[in-house]
Amino acid sequence: QVQVAESGGGLVQAGDSLRLSCAASGPSFYRNVMGWFRQAPGQEREFVAGINWSGATTEYASTAKDRFTVSRDNAKNTIDLQMNSLEPEDTAVYYCAAGELMGWVPTQRDRYHYWGQGTQVTVAS
Repeated sequence: QVQVAESGGGLVQAGDSLRLSCAASGPSFYRNVMGWFRQAPGQEREFVAGINWSGATTEYASTAKDRFTVSRDNAKNTIDLQMNSLEPEDTAVYYCAAGELMGWVPTQRDRYHYWGQGTQVTVAS
C-alpha cells in the first residue's frame, strides 16, 4: 500500500517563496516517479513538476520552469517542491502523486496511481 501526504501549504504574498513537502511510503517500485500537480477552483488538475527515482530527470510545466524546483530524498522518503516568486495565479490545491514508470517523468495524470489529499496554497496580490 502506497501512502502519500503533502504538507507546507499556506497563505503568502506575491513574490514570496514556499516549500511544499511530500512524505511517501510503501513499496519503492510504486514510487519510481513522483509528481506535483495543482488544481485551482473551476480548473482541471494540471501537472506542475515531476522527478524520477534517481533525481537525474525532472520535468516542469512552462508555468513552473525557472521558479519552482522539485527534489527528492529517497533515504527520507520525501519529495519537495520549492516555489519562488509566487504569483496569485499559483493559488491552488497542490497534490503529490506517485507512479511506477521508470526513467522518464510523465505529465499525464493517469500515469500516477497514488495521490495525497492535497495542500492549499494561496498567494495574495
